[in-house]
Amino acid sequence: MSADNREVMLTLDRVSLSYKSRRGSFDHGSHHVLDGVSLKVYEGETLGIIGRNGVGKSTLLRLIAGILSPTSGTVRQRPGKTASLLTIGLGFRPDLSGRDNAMLASMLQGATAKQARGYLEEIKEFSELGDSFEERVKTYSSGMLARLGFTTALKTHVDILLIDEVLSVGDAQFREKAEAAMKSRISGDQTVIFVSHVESQVRDICTRAVCLNRGAIVAEGEPGDVLGAYQALLN
Repeated sequence: MSADNREVMLTLDRVSLSYKSRRGSFDHGSHHVLDGVSLKVYEGETLGIIGRNGVGKSTLLRLIAGILSPTSGTVRQRPGKTASLLTIGLGFRPDLSGRDNAMLASMLQGATAKQARGYLEEIKEFSELGDSFEERVKTYSSGMLARLGFTTALKTHVDILLIDEVLSVGDAQFREKAEAAMKSRISGDQTVIFVSHVESQVRDICTRAVCLNRGAIVAEGEPGDVLGAYQALLN
């Protein structure tokens, strides 16, 4: 089905984000993180966002998730739909165990308490945390946080899943399992926006891609074509 025939889940209309840069008493003007970004995200697609460090990829996900507000422009999500940002440790309470954080995260993503409790053993098994699942997450490495966050989002349901580099973290065996699980989820009706520096993941997992540079979209379309444009920027 072509994108034009699918339901629009999310629309960004000329979204910009900037902030004042100051050092001491000196005003260094405005720094533009995003500059007039317009984009539509369609139901059931996996949209990859690629670009060099500092071009606004993670900021764009935080705007979509409602964590940040744009300086100008609008972010419109289809009414009644939920979006969840999956990033390392975001929203986790360090004083709580992996189990308790998984429970809370599942409920924040729309599960009832009963449903969330039903997910916990599956989350523990897939994340490979073992006894650490019962320990406070402040003792976790970044890889352990990534496994907990990824698995919790994977086993619960949100309408738009926002993934920020998580599949790039952790040991090779878990990355392979996570990619396989994500591909299985994508083969259904899950809508995904996926930030990654790993070109093979964008090529293999995504159905469409955009390339950001200096806060603006400079390429959009088939992943192979967009990755070619990204390589041209690097050369």
